[in-house]
Amino acid sequence: MASRFRNLFFHHLLHLLLLLCLPSLAAASARVPAIIVFGDSTVDAGNNNQIKTVLKSNFSPYGRDIYPHSLISCCCLPSSILYNVSLPKTHHLLKALHNLRRLPHAPMASRFRNLFFHHLLHLLLLLCLPSLAAASARVPATPLSSSATLPWTPATTTRSRRPYGRDIAGGRPTGRFCNGRLATDFISEALGLPPLVPAYLDPDYGIKDFAQGVCFASAGTGLDNATSDVLSVIPVWQEVEYFKEYRRRLGRHVGKARAMHIIREAVYIVSIGTNDFLENYYSYVTGRFREFKVEEFEDFLIDRAADFLTAIYTLGARKISFTSLGAMGCLPLERTTNVLHGGDCIEEYNKVARDFNVKLQALIHRLCSSLPGLKLRYAPVYDGLLRIIQNPSAYGE
Repeated sequence: MASRFRNLFFHHLLHLLLLLCLPSLAAASARVPAIIVFGDSTVDAGNNNQIKTVLKSNFSPYGRDIYPHSLISCCCLPSSILYNVSLPKTHHLLKALHNLRRLPHAPMASRFRNLFFHHLLHLLLLLCLPSLAAASARVPATPLSSSATLPWTPATTTRSRRPYGRDIAGGRPTGRFCNGRLATDFISEALGLPPLVPAYLDPDYGIKDFAQGVCFASAGTGLDNATSDVLSVIPVWQEVEYFKEYRRRLGRHVGKARAMHIIREAVYIVSIGTNDFLENYYSYVTGRFREFKVEEFEDFLIDRAADFLTAIYTLGARKISFTSLGAMGCLPLERTTNVLHGGDCIEEYNKVARDFNVKLQALIHRLCSSLPGLKLRYAPVYDGLLRIIQNPSAYGE
């Protein structure tokens, strides 16, 4: 099924959006020095493979559509999506998402993320990267961007075994929560950089590789440290510590001046937040639901996002894309468990996502006004994703 989900529709649409948003990228090769990724499973390239967690994707069919990796998806995360254009049709994906109860088996990369959303969220992410003429790209913190960090960590949330990675060349899982590449991988290649953004904890890569792109993301993590405790994954503060370590290593490798140029000109992709609600607040395992009303928890997370963004800004990050929350009440797991309402989307969760996104936009505006030189962009994925879910036939055959 993984190959059915990645198809011409998404690849054509993604590349169309790329042309609209990144007109200057059609000229030369590498337009930025690197891509740096922070976040959760949507962008985790396989870091979870190296930690003790159950949240991993190091088994089939993950990775079957790409060469071995550790992405938390069968094929593509947000850091990978801009790479391929020759894939099968995508209407199968949309119809399957729309008719969730009839959905055939699909790799459960993570309980809260699924292949559909990896493609769709990363697709929409491209709409918000107008200033990608940077020097490098870094990906911060979520399962959607998790390249392969987790496979190298002793955590339970890893995807370095089948079916993960089945659609990557070689068909072996690498830790990405995807059967192939992530959206961030595609973005990297579109920018003239390597086709895969390596996980920082992957022992098969070194600072020479990381000089052009690195992923600190960890599937299952969140803005709240308590979220990462649920599945024993890498907390976002540790992702920042890895970034600090990376800066020091990069300085020793290319020299201080060049390292600072890479850090400042890099493109930073951040995808994080959904786990804080679904795996933390609404799972009732951390006690946050007793400590906060949901509106207060939203404010708490916004404060944590401000702390995170200020921290990486202080370390040199200037060109940052922060992805909004999607329609998390329509995630396959949430709909599947919503049996009392026929598998419909959970509107309460969707409303929380919308409310959080409004507060996130206000935060971004505030930070852009107060931090000199910061180019922080809000990547809206909620509305576009929901339209596709509600009217799939309009986006495919």
